[in-house]
Amino acid sequence: MSRWQELTGGTSGEDYATRFAALAGSGKDMHGEARFCAALVPAGARVLDAGCGTGRVAIRLAELGYDCVGVDLDASMLAVARKEAPGLPWIQADLAELDPAADFDLVVAAGNIFPLLAAGTEATVVGRLTSALRPGGLLVAGFGLDQAHLPVPPSITLPEYDAYCAGAGLTFVDRFATWDADPYDGGGYAVSVHRR
Repeated sequence: MSRWQELTGGTSGEDYATRFAALAGSGKDMHGEARFCAALVPAGARVLDAGCGTGRVAIRLAELGYDCVGVDLDASMLAVARKEAPGLPWIQADLAELDPAADFDLVVAAGNIFPLLAAGTEATVVGRLTSALRPGGLLVAGFGLDQAHLPVPPSITLPEYDAYCAGAGLTFVDRFATWDADPYDGGGYAVSVHRR
């Protein structure tokens, strides 16, 4: 069972959507992840939103002209995504068992995907996501590294994540502290970019 399932019981889709709608209503920018990805690949690029949740990132990227697919294990989250954007492909699958064709220009794993995976599946998931990328494609992952940035105890370090990426044949490109591309300074949240 993933740490996400242990945390939520797989029934938090509507609550999650309500919380983000409230944040958006308060004026908070909800599209940093999509903007970050759009700066890396041109409109029309094929993007896999891995651990897409309610589809916030994929929906925004699709609005910007990207060819998006969302995948998540949580049916309650996907139900919200399908309601919000019924025309987009939403796939229910465990990222550790995903068997995608290598036809994506970018795979994005936003929202603490790696710290919320089932323990011991991190390297497998990196390998699966790498296999989804075309040669030259990018894997972008943003996640918390400490208790202040996570809803669960920290479970993956940046050296571990980089080692999983190297083991999957990825090359490190850059790392940032936020989805606004602020320089990474060793803080408790990191956005990492690797290339196949």
